[in-house]
Formats: sequence, C-alpha cells, structure tokens
Amino acid sequence: MSELSVRDGLNAMEVASYLRRNTDFLKEFPDLAMLLRLPREQGPAASLASYQLEVLRDKNNEYSRRLHDLIEIAHENETLMVRVHTLTLALMRANSLADTVTRVVASLTEDFHTDLVRIVLFDSDPNLPAADWLLVEADGRNSMPAFAEFLKRGEPLCGRLQQDKLDALFGDRANEVQSAVLLSIGDVGMLAIGSLDSNRFHPGMGTVFLRLIAEAMSAAVGRYAGD
Repeated sequence: MSELSVRDGLNAMEVASYLRRNTDFLKEFPDLAMLLRLPREQGPAASLASYQLEVLRDKNNEYSRRLHDLIEIAHENETLMVRVHTLTLALMRANSLADTVTRVVASLTEDFHTDLVRIVLFDSDPNLPAADWLLVEADGRNSMPAFAEFLKRGEPLCGRLQQDKLDALFGDRANEVQSAVLLSIGDVGMLAIGSLDSNRFHPGMGTVFLRLIAEAMSAAVGRYAGD
C-alpha cells in the first residue's frame, strides 16, 4: 500500500469497500479467486481458495474442540446431578437428625470425593454423634461472630477462607485446607467443605449444585429443628 500513489490508494480503498458490500463478487468471476494471492506469515503466498480452505479448517477444528468441551461439561453435570439426586433420596430416608447429618457426610466423602467436611448446627440434640466433622453451637449464630456477615448474606462462599473461619471450622487441620466452600443451611447451621487442592474451589466456580445440596440439607435438618 505504501508504494501506491494517492490515486491508486483511493482506488484500492474503493475496491475494498465495494468487495465488502458485494461478498458474492467472486462467484461471478471465479478465475479471480484462483489468481489472487495472500501473503502468509511463513512460507510462500497462498491462493485465495487455499487461504479460505485453511481458515475453514481452523474454524472447524475450533468448533470441534468447543463441542468436545461442551460434551465433557454435560457429562460432568449429569454425573453431579445423579449424585445430588442420590443424596436427596438418602436424606428423605433418614429418620433422625443424627442419621441425616451422618448421611450427608458419607455422601460428600464417598460420592463427591471431598477431603474434609464440617457441619455446624445451631441446635443441640443428645443423639448427635461425637465426631470431628460435627460442630454444635447451641447458642446459635451469636456464638460464631466470624460468620455473621456470611450468614446475613446467605450466599455460597468459595475459595480461600479467612484464617479465623478456617480455625473455627477445621481446628488443628485448618492449615491443610487450601480451598473451601461454605454454605448456609437455612437457619439451622452451615456446611463447610475443605480441600487440600487450592484449585478445587474458587470464587468464579458455578454454585448451582452446591445450592441444591444446601437446600436439600436445610429441608432435611429443618424437620428436626426444635425437637
């Protein structure tokens, strides 16, 4: 373009503008499509037809990769949905608060392959098991001021929790937790899942299935609230 005169440059721009408005132009003059050549970053110049074919191949490969990724995501979501459904059925079959929380921990550990699970309940029950995964705060929310803002918002919290929250939930194993998710169980408590993998839970992750688990657990535990 730098070697063109001002008039030639204007003519070239007019030609380019015309071709943009008439994209079927080369259909009427197919010989031009074979004569036109386009520079390549590497190697000799390619004909327009070859260049278009290469572009189409690249697009096709990109679409194939995207389709493969979508299929993988669909399979993962289907697997997660089955696991959430299985957990929901297990909670429906539970016949006590102790049975309910035990089933939750078993499902999260065995089916969802979690490293550490902590359930916090704001109501005491003499039949609850003595386990490191169960924290009973009979005085309710006021006994855990570090979680006041979280409980007020009620939204899932994913990623790296603040140290005071990690200490309150995981105790002497807090330093092992590299990422975590914290869920509100309605008004009856909280569910925390800790991972040794820093990439397992992160702020940008989807929370649909986490919300479903929290809602199912809230309904199940709520049946025994105040008993």
